[in-house]
Amino acid sequence: MRSAALAALAAAFAEARRALRAGEAQAALLSLERAHILGQRLPLAHAEAHWLMLRAGWQTRDWREVLGQLPRIVAALLFSRIWVPVGNSGRARVGAFQPMPLSEELKKLLE
Repeated sequence: MRSAALAALAAAFAEARRALRAGEAQAALLSLERAHILGQRLPLAHAEAHWLMLRAGWQTRDWREVLGQLPRIVAALLFSRIWVPVGNSGRARVGAFQPMPLSEELKKLLE
């Protein structure tokens, strides 16, 4: 992964963690969607995005999000290097196998 993409991934995780500490779960989820897209092909980063989404779901008492993230954490560790649905936000309300369009910025970072 290129250094610009790694820096963007680290920034997205840092912002998400800051938002979670501040009790701003919805803001954290926006950053985590970005981190998820950037880190999908890196098993540990991919699983971390899902773990933090689970924590955000817990903060908001969104049990669908919490339960939806559990199998995604395991799948991220097992399948990230094999295949991922490009652009998928990683949220529990989105099909786990559904590709989604990428913003121009993310396309450039992932090239």
